[in-house]
Amino acid sequence: MHDFAQTASNFINLDAVTLIYLFLVGFVGGLVSGFIGSGGAFVLTPGMMSLGVPGLVAVASNMCHKFPKALVGSLKRAKYGQVDVKLGIVLGISAEAGVLYGAHIQENIKKTFGDAGSNLYVSVAFVVILAVVGIFILKDAWKTYRSGTAHEEEKVTKLALWVQSINIPGTMVYFKSLNARISILFTIPLGFATGMLAATIAVGGFIGVPAMIYVLGAPSLMASATELVIAFVMGLGGSFKYALHGMVDIRLAMIILGGSLFGIQLGAIGTTYVKPFMIKVVMGVIMVIVLFSRGLMVPVYLSQLGLIEVIAEDTVKMLKITSFAIMIFALALGAFIVLRAMWQGRKAEKLASQESLVHSKA
Repeated sequence: MHDFAQTASNFINLDAVTLIYLFLVGFVGGLVSGFIGSGGAFVLTPGMMSLGVPGLVAVASNMCHKFPKALVGSLKRAKYGQVDVKLGIVLGISAEAGVLYGAHIQENIKKTFGDAGSNLYVSVAFVVILAVVGIFILKDAWKTYRSGTAHEEEKVTKLALWVQSINIPGTMVYFKSLNARISILFTIPLGFATGMLAATIAVGGFIGVPAMIYVLGAPSLMASATELVIAFVMGLGGSFKYALHGMVDIRLAMIILGGSLFGIQLGAIGTTYVKPFMIKVVMGVIMVIVLFSRGLMVPVYLSQLGLIEVIAEDTVKMLKITSFAIMIFALALGAFIVLRAMWQGRKAEKLASQESLVHSKA
């Protein structure tokens, strides 16, 4: 009976407004996910937590909705020839080990420090990762734009060229996205770190996508598509592990999945119309905004754990509302950028086909 009560306390009440909000969060998460290849969880986990869903339940439910969505996204983008299945599976296997280890850490934190400890762990991990990765990606996109190479082919980084030049007999595998043979030993730590992060905040793409681009030398379009294969492998194992401990709220997972499946189709189509540096801009901008949304909640959890002075109830309420408003802004902005890029791309494509029609008639 006690276990049942404890499990029930993990799950929030669902009313009509909450349902619509979750569906929209799922839609934007899917849109962004199809567009940039990350599972979109850096929108979804904070989106759920802003409704009062415990951090661990948000992470677990997110993983559960993720693997069917990742499967749909990867199949869609495979049609465009953007997926390196072999690289996805190789990284996915070591990522699975990372997921199981990360889930174990998460469960221990919740057991020892309760929801507030788990929420603090997830939020701090979000703030740190979003800050590091978001700023790095934005700087890289700005550099590409400033140097006027936004329309040119992406260049392979020096680090990736070095990785591709190392030959360790018996471990070399050819990957089509890299157009090179690399040692499988390089993929193991990258995959493990991706899985470890996925189990912590349900976002593996933060490490997976940049690692494939900057460390292995994959083009950003292929890296973002291949990440969906890794997300499928990780999500399957992670969901099972968390479900055994009663941490998956299947209602949240299904509502978000419903919204996501709409969004991911649009997002995947959008990638065919935009410049690779634009994908980086969208990813970086949303990361930095979501960072503030989660950062505002850190003092609340610290106060709940007694690590800082107790924060007045009114202040807590204000922080929660502000965090929620920033989250909504991030969702709206992400959707706007992706849909606008698609609309402009479609317009340019129509114009080009009309011109070629005129020329062919002439």
